[in-house]
Amino acid sequence: MAAIRTIAFGFLTGLVIGATLCSLVVGVILESVPLFVAGLGIPAGYGILVYLGGMPRRAREAAVPPVVALARIESLRAGGTETGDLPVEFILTVAPDGAPSHRAAMTHTVNLVDLPQYRTGDVLVVVYPPERPWKVRLVSNPSPEWQRRAANAVIEPAAESALVHPPPEGCAAGVLTLLGLLLGAGAVLGLFRVELFAPDSSAPAPPPPASSEVTSSGSATVDVGPDRSLLDEGELRRAVDGLAQSIDVSQTLTAVVQEHRLTVVFAPTGVQVPRFDLRSLPVDQIPGSVRKALRTIDVGTPQTWQVTVVQLPTARTIRVTVTGPNGSGSLAG
Repeated sequence: MAAIRTIAFGFLTGLVIGATLCSLVVGVILESVPLFVAGLGIPAGYGILVYLGGMPRRAREAAVPPVVALARIESLRAGGTETGDLPVEFILTVAPDGAPSHRAAMTHTVNLVDLPQYRTGDVLVVVYPPERPWKVRLVSNPSPEWQRRAANAVIEPAAESALVHPPPEGCAAGVLTLLGLLLGAGAVLGLFRVELFAPDSSAPAPPPPASSEVTSSGSATVDVGPDRSLLDEGELRRAVDGLAQSIDVSQTLTAVVQEHRLTVVFAPTGVQVPRFDLRSLPVDQIPGSVRKALRTIDVGTPQTWQVTVVQLPTARTIRVTVTGPNGSGSLAG
């Protein structure tokens, strides 16, 4: 049961990390303050949930009396510090009453003045939870009885193989943490893929000629005249085939279809990103998807529409966005 909780915690932690980092990056790219703030709030909310979820376990552990035992110092090593307190790593032989001895490691902060009081072979009084013998803590002020027992006790060193450790998480926890990280990032990218990959339409474009084709190093545009529409039968196929005759369309990163314009963005050379061949675009299905979106999406009287095609690592997405006086809406094609 503890292993399942550990694996689930790792997956959720990866999910939160992926969603947080991606929200912050996408929020900066899109200049979205709410998204950036949400990215900051995700780990804070997750920390609160983890704390609240751990309260029953902490209450159960607090209800069980800890084990008090004698422990022999097998070795100790002091760490560096700029203050008078040193973190000292102890290896102890713990000898609980009525149970076999075992070894445990702990770190205890010791003042530099008190450090000579701890020597190999000395017997101390320690305490630990019954179900977690590796979480040993030193009792600073034991009762007179335990002080007497520690002064008179002789403890034989336990074998080095008897050192107790927390249960290993295994590779499954690491794999699921990575999977959660990827899913968290993918979820944010999926929600905002239209805004991320849509071309910048803030500047008004000049009126297109009857039929034109404009290309650059990273994109290409095909315009049809104002008296023609890419929804007309065979018009989108002619635009794709005409573009394919003059440029390599097999490295398409995203494609945007509008009433009179086809815009294609190509993947940069040498960058490993998902891409697709523009000629594989289901041009016969797009007009039907647009007409369905115009009928079903309630934005008032539709004014503009566009179809955005993006190749994700696992699938290709086709989304129709309709804009009207009541806002905008989208529909997966």
